[in-house]
Amino acid sequence: FLVECSCSEDFSPLVGEIIVDNLQSLRCTITGLRTGQRYYVHVSAYNMRGWGPPRKSTPEYASPSNWKDCSGREPRHRGHTEALERLLQQVRAAHQHYNCRESSKLQNAGRKQSVSRSLKHLFHSSNKFVKTLKRGLYLSVIFFYKDNLLVTNEDQIPIVEIDDSHSSSVMQDFLWFTKLSCMWDDIRWLRQNTSISVSSSTALQARQKMLSAAAQLQNLLGTHNLGRVFYEPIKDRHGNMLIVTIREVESLYSFFNGKWMQVSKLQSQRKSLSTPEEPTALDILLITIQDILSYHKRSQQRLPPGLYLGYLKLCSSVDQIKVLVLQKLPNVLCHVKIRDNSNVSKDEWEWIQTLSGSESVESMDHTSDCPTQLFLYELQMAVKALLKQINLPLHQAKHFRLYTQEVLELGHNVSFLLLLPASDDVCTAPGQNNPYTPHSGFLNLPLQMFELGIVACFT
Repeated sequence: FLVECSCSEDFSPLVGEIIVDNLQSLRCTITGLRTGQRYYVHVSAYNMRGWGPPRKSTPEYASPSNWKDCSGREPRHRGHTEALERLLQQVRAAHQHYNCRESSKLQNAGRKQSVSRSLKHLFHSSNKFVKTLKRGLYLSVIFFYKDNLLVTNEDQIPIVEIDDSHSSSVMQDFLWFTKLSCMWDDIRWLRQNTSISVSSSTALQARQKMLSAAAQLQNLLGTHNLGRVFYEPIKDRHGNMLIVTIREVESLYSFFNGKWMQVSKLQSQRKSLSTPEEPTALDILLITIQDILSYHKRSQQRLPPGLYLGYLKLCSSVDQIKVLVLQKLPNVLCHVKIRDNSNVSKDEWEWIQTLSGSESVESMDHTSDCPTQLFLYELQMAVKALLKQINLPLHQAKHFRLYTQEVLELGHNVSFLLLLPASDDVCTAPGQNNPYTPHSGFLNLPLQMFELGIVACFT
């Protein structure tokens, strides 16, 4: 088939043409169009006798549009980027002199160190890494390259102590700590400007100790970048809690106080020393290390461009809200792809606005001759596929709603429409049945960790 496109009804001049020779998919995408411009399309077929006469499209013409054209309101993010940039400029100006003074203190790993520093470490008998956990809060780093892990000279995963005790409210401090993975270079500046006293709040003192532990690891390993924080602390029955950061490195280069060891070898050594009946948080870390590394790799993946249908399901507990995600792709909501084109047109968005909360998407008539005919069909198929993915019967679709306030545009030409369960079921309260567990292929991520994953992958 020959597809020809023009801004003129008599197709003179042409603005583009496409030959479709793969007849398994009778669809093509016309790119480079301008919003609001009227475009005409006709198609000619080819066989052994040559090209046939062109047939006009139905409708005869179309104008590219966007869902924002019919909202009648300013985008809610308008001006936010500029405001954030102004705030960042103020922060940079406040400690620019500090960065200039400190930038040369920590050298990149693998560089030759000064003689004085080498001698200092030669005669320093204790490198301050923790060897055994003794009921407290600890910070651990996992640096990996393929199937190798960075370990200390004593064949241990690098761990330092944050505090010899921790309170039941440590989860809020942990969620605060996760944000440091976006600003490891500023740890020293944060410590300097977070002064504490005896009268300081418990939370401020706890967070100062977290900053101190992070700075200690940076000094011991000779690198600022400690990686990304694992989405939950590792706990044991002995009262230990282990916060884990993960970083994939580009090669097996040298770190201070460290060497490389295969994961399997490290696990076998630890297994011979541990007590499986009452494993410590360190034992649990090593037992689950492959799952942790797999999660980290999957959380770095970005969706291909397109329009997706996402399922928004929350789960609350005493001190946090969690978001339901797939184990295989934990940085976005449970989803299915609607189509490759991420744009939602004005006509499509106006149709979505007409949907009532009680009207079932799966029962909509998509056979009528209308501009949204194809979109209706694609959305129906997406709803069915998504309900199957989250193990819900199709008849429950009549209780679901589409989020009609906006299309979520994540960046990199990835857009989301949101499918919401009934109002009472959006968030599962403590004590309610939750069928979505890691064993079923799902995870419940803390909301803050989910936000960080979105930011890291789509901005």
